[in-house]
Amino acid sequence: MTIAKNSRTKSEIVAISTDDVPVTLYTCPANSKAHMSLLFITNASSNASDINVQWYRASVATSFFIIGGKNLTQGEFIKFDGAFIVLEAGDYVTVETTSTAGSGVPDTDAFCTVEEFFNPVGG
Repeated sequence: MTIAKNSRTKSEIVAISTDDVPVTLYTCPANSKAHMSLLFITNASSNASDINVQWYRASVATSFFIIGGKNLTQGEFIKFDGAFIVLEAGDYVTVETTSTAGSGVPDTDAFCTVEEFFNPVGG
């Protein structure tokens, strides 16, 4: 993979341990855009959980579902790769668990890899 001179590649990871509380996985910084080339979510809990992933588009101040209510049992995962999502400055992606089975606590992890492209200020 060739990295542009005005860019950097990075990965982010979060743990989701409370139902119905969206956790921000990645936020695109000011004066940049980002290509999210990998999004991976796994359920390490012994309890099934429903997974929601939302993309907040700053330009329209609205969140959109990428995944809505996908049930993951222990050891299952979701992986998006082979293409990328283009995020603009201020856009962010959140992950949330809902309806965790039984009285257990969700134990869901999510990570992503992005390449950030920095726009010169005033350019």
